[in-house]
Amino acid sequence: MKQIGSFIFLLFMANYVFAQSNHVNFQISPNLAQLSLWTNKMPDSPGPSGAEKMTTGGSVTNVSNPRLIVHLPSKPNGTAILIISGGGYAHIELGQESTPAANWLQTEGVTAFELIYRLPQEGWKTTNVPFEDAQRAMRIIRSRANSFHIDTNRIGILGFSAGGHLAGFTAAQPDKQMYTPVDGIDSLSAKPSFTGLIYAVLSMLPPNNDTHAKKSILGKSPSTAQEDGFSVEQLVGTNMPKTFLAQALDDPISPIDNIFLMSYALRKVNVPFEMHVFQSGGHGWGMGKPGSPVSQWSGLFENWAKFNGFWK
Repeated sequence: MKQIGSFIFLLFMANYVFAQSNHVNFQISPNLAQLSLWTNKMPDSPGPSGAEKMTTGGSVTNVSNPRLIVHLPSKPNGTAILIISGGGYAHIELGQESTPAANWLQTEGVTAFELIYRLPQEGWKTTNVPFEDAQRAMRIIRSRANSFHIDTNRIGILGFSAGGHLAGFTAAQPDKQMYTPVDGIDSLSAKPSFTGLIYAVLSMLPPNNDTHAKKSILGKSPSTAQEDGFSVEQLVGTNMPKTFLAQALDDPISPIDNIFLMSYALRKVNVPFEMHVFQSGGHGWGMGKPGSPVSQWSGLFENWAKFNGFWK
């Protein structure tokens, strides 16, 4: 079985490397298991029609089958992480963000789950669909802990850009009922044990509310109460898990104030956190270009998680 697992992993890595070239389109490896979030009674249906779309770079839209892409390490260390790409809630940047992160985590023994979530402007009854999917994803991972050799006290969530907003909202509001329970899985907790927010779009309040993420979920002219209700820094309470924050000072999409507002909110309620501000790097760097300042975030995140006992 170990030989088979290693062979599948090598096939996946080859698939991924080729997919990043200029000559071959990005594709999700057929060797990876995919778990649908909703086998029936998907809330707020019907959603978009037609096939799911993916660009050559791995940006996904027209999502009607929200699901988890499972990256199983050859030697699981008991840690699992739900990874959520950004894209302003208008598309999902698998190729730039969650897939490279999942590859890295998998090689380090972490069981990684990429989330393909529903996009709020694709014909669903409400714009709550990504939040429903993130909660459901956390519960499904918890329900599969034994089969995937996961310690239920070491299930984390990691989000990039708007995916960081989704990760942060889920971590801050795990008990908020975003949908009517559909089965026994929904009796399980959606709370992650730890949270990583990478160049996250967190605040929906002025002056940080001129983002595509805000417009996708709240529209062009939301009320202050609506903006407040989806601003992660306003939702932080003592139940918030330990949090890792990383952002570049020159981020043109998510103003640097996001990370400072979040760190203040965490400190105010005595939730432990670690924060890293890089002098340069902009936005959307994913794992970061090798040798760049922002490429250090993954090692810092790993050290932080190990220091706190989430990663062994």
